[in-house]
Amino acid sequence: MYRMTDEEFETAIEEALDAMPEQFLEALQNIAIVWEEEPNAYHLGYDEDEWEEPSEERARCEGDSSEATDEGYEPLPDDLLGLFDGLSLVERADGYDDDIPDVITVFKGPHERCFESREEIVEEIGKTIIHELGHYFGLDEDQLAAMGYE
Repeated sequence: MYRMTDEEFETAIEEALDAMPEQFLEALQNIAIVWEEEPNAYHLGYDEDEWEEPSEERARCEGDSSEATDEGYEPLPDDLLGLFDGLSLVERADGYDDDIPDVITVFKGPHERCFESREEIVEEIGKTIIHELGHYFGLDEDQLAAMGYE
């Protein structure tokens, strides 16, 4: 696990955005790209009363076969690297009130746990942003997976 300072993580997001083609970025309308330390109940689709914050010991990345030590362990959906929260351009075609921006959130903790070096984290942040921008442009999970952005 590689740990980044908040400033390093913000810089990595900026690097990922700087590496994207200009015409791609010019097509974005009313969208904010932010980061959070960890996904919360809202990000994971839980009601607040159904949610228990995961401890770092219980955090797992997809494919991590580590044995859990607590009884009744269930893997938490803690491998969420990013999330698009808003209306895709396809959905906006029917009318759109653009006073509240759509949001792409990149999650720092899962990136740090799932990747071993700064270089890997920076690369994966770029993939995460592209994946979430794919949702903004109207692509679904299957289409993104076929393009290599699972």
